[in-house]
Amino acid sequence: MESSAFVSLRQLRFWLVIIEEGSVTAAARRLSISQPALSQHLRALERQLGGPLLERLPRGVQPTPLGRSLLGDARDALAAAQRLERHARSAQALETGVLEVATLPSLVDSTLLEPLRRWHLEHTGTSIRLHEFPLGRLLDDAVAGGTADVAVSNRPNRWSGPVVHLGWEQFVVLLPPGDPAASQSGPIVLSELAERDWVLYEPANGLADFVAIACAKAGFVPRPALLTSQVQAAARLAAAGLGPALVPSHNVPPELSSAARPLDPPVIWELTAFARTTFSPIAAAFITQLRKQPWAKRPKNAIVLPGPSDHHMDSVM
Repeated sequence: MESSAFVSLRQLRFWLVIIEEGSVTAAARRLSISQPALSQHLRALERQLGGPLLERLPRGVQPTPLGRSLLGDARDALAAAQRLERHARSAQALETGVLEVATLPSLVDSTLLEPLRRWHLEHTGTSIRLHEFPLGRLLDDAVAGGTADVAVSNRPNRWSGPVVHLGWEQFVVLLPPGDPAASQSGPIVLSELAERDWVLYEPANGLADFVAIACAKAGFVPRPALLTSQVQAAARLAAAGLGPALVPSHNVPPELSSAARPLDPPVIWELTAFARTTFSPIAAAFITQLRKQPWAKRPKNAIVLPGPSDHHMDSVM
């Protein structure tokens, strides 16, 4: 292996992009550099690491055994460099950095609106970048890999980094106007809706899993009338008569709030803020902003929907 004080992070990134794209030509196009220049960077990296990193195939490339053995370390190195840059930037001044938040689309439409608005007003020199993930497990994987300063989502599973409890949110059911239960008052027992055709979420939307779990706990599998990928669309479709829909309470459009009914027992999820390792200064400042929200307390006898897998993390910061 060629002696060198360091391995170029730029060349590591180029190599990983080649693997992601499956060819040098596609990678060069994505990186906006010439193919010969990219090949030259790759050869220099291979000299430093002691052997070929890519195997040429009839249609593209794949990592060699040496390359496969180094992939994890290469990705970790790039993620660490990105974290270092973010932390240095936020430590220098909160007013001139970038706040990067990983979250779920349903929370951007509701819970995060006011904290983000206040942050924008109070930190006028700081830009905000949202990383939205439709599935909780994708969000957790990305944050574990170094994406974002802070994540706001339901509690992650078996998390080794810091986790801050924020509060609880109830799910409510919206019923079509002609549904027999729509004329009743008070909370609805979910099992009473077992025979309805439901407005459900596409599998690519993480709320699909939460609805399935809530209905399973009530003893039935919901029968779909329609699938949608948008949470507010689910509420409007229910109000339009297509079937009941289960929606986080903060995502109910204001004009439909009178049609939203709580459940008996309540169905809730826990919302948290978390990070891969210690919270950076900019992340800690944003968590302070989040805690100004009027978060709900846990209702009695509530059914708590789990995180991205079946078991909660044991420790909380």
